[in-house]
Amino acid sequence: MDKKDFNGWIKLKAKIHYSGVLHSIKDGDIWWCAVGENVGSEINGKSETFARPVLIVRKLTKYSFIGVPLTTKKHEGNWYAYFGFKNAEQIAVVAQVKNISSFRLYKKMGAIPESDLELVRKSLCSLILGKNIP
Repeated sequence: MDKKDFNGWIKLKAKIHYSGVLHSIKDGDIWWCAVGENVGSEINGKSETFARPVLIVRKLTKYSFIGVPLTTKKHEGNWYAYFGFKNAEQIAVVAQVKNISSFRLYKKMGAIPESDLELVRKSLCSLILGKNIP
């Protein structure tokens, strides 16, 4: 099993919670996000910031959004959605969708076109409903 730094994550998590830093966000944005040191098969962040790129699928309030973590590692299955971003293939890990606090965001990387956002949303709906969405 991989060694986990839960203590480091807990310290950073407290700083993030009390920082109160809000960013202006919108659907389709991709941000570096402190997703944390997680349990089991839950996707983890990297480095001392426990961060990874996350796609904002739906802004809920100025404090939270529905987000999907991204990876560049190829995967098989209908719980992944592929799209291009900054001349690289990105994979949205739709099975890891979650409500995320805006306080976890670090740095905006950019935004994807509406067509790619719709592709991710359809993949997410298909996963949840168990059938393909036209």
